[in-house]
Amino acid sequence: VQLQASGGGLVQPGGSLRLSCAASGFAFSNYYMNWVRRAPGKEQEWVSSIFADGSNTFYADSVKGRFTISRDNAKSTLYLQMNSLKSEDTGVYYCTQDPEKGPWGQGTQVTVSS
Repeated sequence: VQLQASGGGLVQPGGSLRLSCAASGFAFSNYYMNWVRRAPGKEQEWVSSIFADGSNTFYADSVKGRFTISRDNAKSTLYLQMNSLKSEDTGVYYCTQDPEKGPWGQGTQVTVSS
């Protein structure tokens, strides 16, 4: 299993970023997928999930209304559109099949700061 997140960066509060996660080594289209994030000094936080076929999505209260999860099963890629970013969104973002057990692959750093 390989999971490589990308698209992070430095953005001002109120800005937007679109994260991508390229998956390989497993049948991506069969799996419920998740985004999680880790910030310094904090426990891992689940951010969002999506059904294998993309029909249902779920969000943490902290990001609801601002983030949108999606997927392209033909490309084995998971996305996270992040709008109205806040400083508390800062962290390393990972995609994973299982937030508790991983694997988490390579994350991407998101820094929201003025």
